[in-house]
Amino acid sequence: MDGIVGEVVGSVLVVIATLFPVVNPLGNTPIFLSLTEGLTDEARTRLSRSIAINGLILMVGSLLIGTHILGFFGISLPVVEVGGGLLVVSTGWSLLHSNEDEETDESAKRPCNSSNYMRRAFYPLTLPLTVGPGTMAMAITIGANETGGPLWHWELIGLLVGVAAVALSIYVCYRYAENVAKALGETAMNVIIRLSSFILICIGVQIMWNGVSALLRTVLQK
Repeated sequence: MDGIVGEVVGSVLVVIATLFPVVNPLGNTPIFLSLTEGLTDEARTRLSRSIAINGLILMVGSLLIGTHILGFFGISLPVVEVGGGLLVVSTGWSLLHSNEDEETDESAKRPCNSSNYMRRAFYPLTLPLTVGPGTMAMAITIGANETGGPLWHWELIGLLVGVAAVALSIYVCYRYAENVAKALGETAMNVIIRLSSFILICIGVQIMWNGVSALLRTVLQK
């Protein structure tokens, strides 16, 4: 019994310690707010729940079948990191250079509503903002390193519980993001959004570099 509990707890801790810093829902909160400005509390709750569910599906899918999907299409992890890093950089760049005073587009002048933003629940709010290529690559790596021992099913349960805990943290952070914004004030939030956008660009570049470095090593070894 102690071995089973230890296996489950160990797997949960591994997933949380690995994925939570990469997902970083607390750090993404200001960006989430900037992309959902004008939503009602009820709409933001629905959107937060949808993002958390989407993130859960992506992480569980990457954990369980990620290696098989990549193998089927002949795609390597470094290639995923390069492509995903480009997406993250693009999102961060657009946020960094967004100007709230420029609303030349007619669609930008329309009031925000839940239907508009629910269409963006998966892209870009879930992928790549919340559960990006880095998170998926980490989840695939965890799944690929599953020991497959006599307690493998308990290990799997622990991994799934850990992923569910990360998804729950996404929901909580996004659901109460507006409370954090009110506590900090508009000026502080604007500064945090710009800094977070720059950090997001840096994360994207780092993910890209990880992929490029791995690809270069394979070339140099030949």
